[in-house]
Amino acid sequence: MVDTVERRTRRGGVTFLLVVAAVGFSGAAFVRLLGVDGTRHMVATTALTPYWTAAGVLLGAVALLLRRWGVGVVVLLVALVLVSAVAPRAFPDSRPVGVGRSVVVMSSNLLVGKAVAEDVVAAVREHRVDVLALQELTPAMVADFERAGLGRELPHRHFLDEPGGSGSGIASRWPLSPRVLTPPSTLRQAGALVDLPGDDVEVLSVHPLPPVVDAGPEDWQRDLAGLPERDLNAPVRVLAGDFNATLDHVGMRRLLNGGYVDAADQVGAGLAPTWPAGAPWPPPVVIDHVLVDNRCPVDSFAVVDIPGTDHRAVVSRFVVPAR
Repeated sequence: MVDTVERRTRRGGVTFLLVVAAVGFSGAAFVRLLGVDGTRHMVATTALTPYWTAAGVLLGAVALLLRRWGVGVVVLLVALVLVSAVAPRAFPDSRPVGVGRSVVVMSSNLLVGKAVAEDVVAAVREHRVDVLALQELTPAMVADFERAGLGRELPHRHFLDEPGGSGSGIASRWPLSPRVLTPPSTLRQAGALVDLPGDDVEVLSVHPLPPVVDAGPEDWQRDLAGLPERDLNAPVRVLAGDFNATLDHVGMRRLLNGGYVDAADQVGAGLAPTWPAGAPWPPPVVIDHVLVDNRCPVDSFAVVDIPGTDHRAVVSRFVVPAR
């Protein structure tokens, strides 16, 4: 009798723990599925969607193995919905045929000017970058780039450098002219029209305010909402930078639904984390992106480690189609 009671107690304890874990997983899943970016904690929860997805599959499998059928089935059904959203990022999409000029765009968050300029320039040289979008560009970093020889690789520039983390800039192999592509934002976001041989391209160095600040995500939401939409009657537009958002956030999904594609997602590298670089905590997430007009076939995407900064740079080669 005593053994029976103990077994029932253990079974009840296991069931309780599984139910608690299932409730926690389901809450995180529905924050993503319902598109709720209401608080900074919800935003952070959504950023971890790939981890929640893996955890849900594992939890559901464990529940089924322990014959907690109800818990297992419910958790696996919710997890499979997340899998359908997350898993395609790890597989390349079919590349449309495009005729035009091949362009390489790189973006790097410089961590308030602490990045090693020589390594940024080396990456520009190695990947034959045509346009470089910079975030957290400081006056001291501009001087570092001068000494490192950035001007020899990318002689044309539009820099909005400032002390701290609010500066940004664009450097280009081709002539460019400044463009205002966003309404006033919390952090500066340099925009430019790059005069390619052939058709032009508009580039924006993206850097919304981080959503996890104590004041909440309202400024981040406003900055993301202010990013320009794809315009079929204008030059091809590229948004490159530190979005402080993953593909699971509402603001990013709005851009993708409006005619942009994520370069990493297109080539099956959409789960390659970009922040924090070289640190196990917080869990690495994908918040640096190159978004291009969906008329631009994407050929390649890579993440590049840059010493001195907590962000990995992102580099994409794509085709700007002839109009």
